[in-house]
Amino acid sequence: MRNLKLTALGALACILLAGCAEKDDIERKVDELLSKMTLREKIGQMHQVSGGADLAEAAAKGEIGSILNCVDPDQINAVQRAAVEQSRLGIPVIVGRDVIHGFRTIFPIPLGLAATFDPELVEQGARVAAVEATASGVRWTFSPMLDIARDPRWGRVAEGSGEDPYLDTQMGVAMVRGYQGDDLADASSMAACIKHFVGYGAVEGGRDYNSTMISERSLRNTYFPAFKACVDAGALTLMTSFNEIDGIPSTGNDFLLRDVLRKEWGFDGMVVTDWNSSGEMIAHGFAKDLKQATEQSVNAGVDMDMMSFGFINFIEELVAEGKIKETTIDDAVRNILRLKFRLGLFDNPYVDASKTRAAAYTPESLEAARRSAAESAILLKNDGGVLPLDDVRTILVTGPMADAPYDQLGTWAFDGEPEHTVTPLAALRERYDVIYEPGLAYSRDRNTADLAKVRAAAARAEAVVVFVGEEAILSGEAHSLSVLNLQGAQSELIAEAAKSGKPVVVVVMAGRPLTIERDLANCDAMLYSFHPGTMGGEALADIIEGKISPSGKTPITFLRDAGQAPFYYNHNNSGRPCNGTETLLEDIPMQAGQTSLGCTSYYLDTGYGPLFPFGYGLSYTTFEYSGIALDSTTLSKDGVLGVEFDLTNTGGRDGVEVVQLYTRDLVGSVVRPVRELKRFERVALAAGETKHLRFEIPVADLAFWTRDMKYEVEPGEFQLWVAGDSASGEPHAFTVE
Repeated sequence: MRNLKLTALGALACILLAGCAEKDDIERKVDELLSKMTLREKIGQMHQVSGGADLAEAAAKGEIGSILNCVDPDQINAVQRAAVEQSRLGIPVIVGRDVIHGFRTIFPIPLGLAATFDPELVEQGARVAAVEATASGVRWTFSPMLDIARDPRWGRVAEGSGEDPYLDTQMGVAMVRGYQGDDLADASSMAACIKHFVGYGAVEGGRDYNSTMISERSLRNTYFPAFKACVDAGALTLMTSFNEIDGIPSTGNDFLLRDVLRKEWGFDGMVVTDWNSSGEMIAHGFAKDLKQATEQSVNAGVDMDMMSFGFINFIEELVAEGKIKETTIDDAVRNILRLKFRLGLFDNPYVDASKTRAAAYTPESLEAARRSAAESAILLKNDGGVLPLDDVRTILVTGPMADAPYDQLGTWAFDGEPEHTVTPLAALRERYDVIYEPGLAYSRDRNTADLAKVRAAAARAEAVVVFVGEEAILSGEAHSLSVLNLQGAQSELIAEAAKSGKPVVVVVMAGRPLTIERDLANCDAMLYSFHPGTMGGEALADIIEGKISPSGKTPITFLRDAGQAPFYYNHNNSGRPCNGTETLLEDIPMQAGQTSLGCTSYYLDTGYGPLFPFGYGLSYTTFEYSGIALDSTTLSKDGVLGVEFDLTNTGGRDGVEVVQLYTRDLVGSVVRPVRELKRFERVALAAGETKHLRFEIPVADLAFWTRDMKYEVEPGEFQLWVAGDSASGEPHAFTVE
C-alpha cells in the first residue's frame, strides 16, 4: 500500500511539474513575442471589432486583436489568414460571440438551466455549445453571466442563474468547465467570459444600464463569490459591466479590476469591456471625452476594448503624453497573447469549414437539450392530480406559445434556427388527438375575437392545454418591464378556457418569473418553463403525458405583484419582521387606529410573502424528510458540519427531489440573511423508496465578511434546515465555538 501511495504521489508530482512547464513555456513565448512588437502592434491587439471578411485589411496591418459576431467559417478564415500570413508578426485573432445557452442546438435560457439544480447537465450543455460554435470558428463566448438578479423587472434576469450566490456559483463553474473542456488548446475548447463584473443585476428599479449602490461588504458577501469561484476554476476572460457602483463605472474601476481581480484573486486572464462600455463612461459623466475614457479604462486594468474605438485611436497619444505607461500596455497585451497561446491559436488558427454543419444537432446534443428542458420545467400547481394527462386522448391545444418556434428559443439565441425547433404543438400531435385553436396570434395580441372559438373547441376535448408566456423579444438586454403580468389578452384566454368546465393546464414559457397569481385561479395545473429552447416541445410533452415527472425548482422568487420587487429569500431581517399576522386592505376597519395593524414589515395589499419561494417546485409524487440528525451540535471553526436524514417517496410515481440545505447565523457582527443555501442534490426515488442521505459542510463555509471586513466564521448559534424549498422545514440548532 505504501508503494502504491508513493507511485500515486509521484504521478501527481509529474502532472504538476508538466503543468508548470507548460505554463512557463507559454510565458516565455508571450515575452518573446511581446519584445518584438511595436507600440502600434500592441494597441492593435487591444482592439476588438464586430464584423467579418471586410476586416482582413486591418488584420493584415496588425490592427485587430479580436473580431466578434462573425460565424461564417470562410469569412473567419479570411480574417485569420490576413492576420497570420500577412501581418508582420503573424498573431492570430480570436473570434468572439454571444453563445449564451447554445449555438445551433439551443438549450433553456440560463435562468431555466438554473431551475434544473443540475450542474453536471449544465456543464454538458455548455460542452455541446462549445463543440458547435468552435466548428464555425468561434473560440470565445461571452458567457456565463454571473449577475445576482433579485428584480424580475430587469430583462437580463433571463441570462443568469437567479438570486442565490451559491446556486449562481455552481452553475457558473459548470458552464466554465463545459465551454473550456479538458484541454484548452483543443479545437473544440472555447474561452469562457465571466460577466458582468460587477453588480449589474442590482440596477435601480430593474431598469437596464441603471445605477447601483452596493457596499463593499455586500459586494464581497453576495456579488463576488461566483466570480471568485469561476476565476479559481480557470475562467480565461472577464467582462466589465455597464453599471456604475457608488459613482464609479466598472470599466474605470481600478479597485475592482486591479485590487480585487488581479491582486487578491490572482487572475491572469484577459479583461474585455462590454460593448462600448468604455465610451459610455462619457454619458455617465465620468469621462469628458473618448480619449479620457480610454485613459481611465486602460489604467483601471482593461485589456481589450469592445467597439468604442478609443483604444485604437488614443492610446498612442496617451502614452506619448505620459498618461498611460507603456508597461501598462505591455501587461494588457501579455494577457491577450497568453489567452491566444492557451487556446492553441498560434498552432491551429483556422477552422475546417467542411465540418461545421456536421457538428450541429447531433442525436447526443438534442437529447441533452431535451433533458435540460425537461429538468428545468417547474410544476407550480396540480390540483386534483390533473397532470399528467395519461388517461385522456383528445386535448385542445391553445395559446400563442403553442407553436412559436422562434420565441421558444428565448433571448440571446442568435444562431438558433427556428426550423429545427420542436414546438409543443408538434410534439403533442404525436401523442394525442389534438384540436388546435390558437386563440391569440402572439403574446401581446389583444384581439379577443377568437376566444369564443377556444371555448367551442374545448367542448370537443377532454382537457385543455393553454400555452402562454412571453415572446423572446420581451426579455433580455434592454427589455425591462414595470408590469409583469401576462401580456395582451392571455389572461382572458386562460379565463375563457376555464369557463369550458374541462380540466385546464396552463404552460408558461417566459424569460422571467411573471406575476401569474390571477391566472393560477383559472387553471387546475400550471407548468412554468423558462424559454426551453430547441427541444422544449418534446420535453414539455414528456411531462404532460407523464413520461417524466417534473423536478424543476424556482431559481428566483416568484412575486405576487411587481411592486414587491426586489424580493429574495436570503434577505436580512428588519427590526420588525412580519410575524405571520397580516391585516390586508379589505380587512381594515373604518377609522382604524394608526398603530392598530401591528406595525410590522409587509404590504397592505399583497401581504408579506411571495407567490412562490426560491427553491419551490412540485412533482407528480410526494416526498417526506425524516430522521434529520446532526453529527454534533457543537463545532469548532475547523470542523465539519455533518447532517444525515431519510428521504422517502411517499407517492405512487417515481420522481426526483432537489434536496436543499440552508443555514442561518443567528447573531453576527453584521446582520446576516434569514437563510442561505449551502448545498443541494438531485435525488431520484422510485415510488415508495427511501434513501438515507448525508451532507458534509466544512464550518469554514459559514464564513462571511464581518464588521471588521475580515472573511471568517464568527462563533455563535446557528440554525439548519433540510427541505424541498427555502420556506419549508424545521430548524435544527448547532453552535460554533
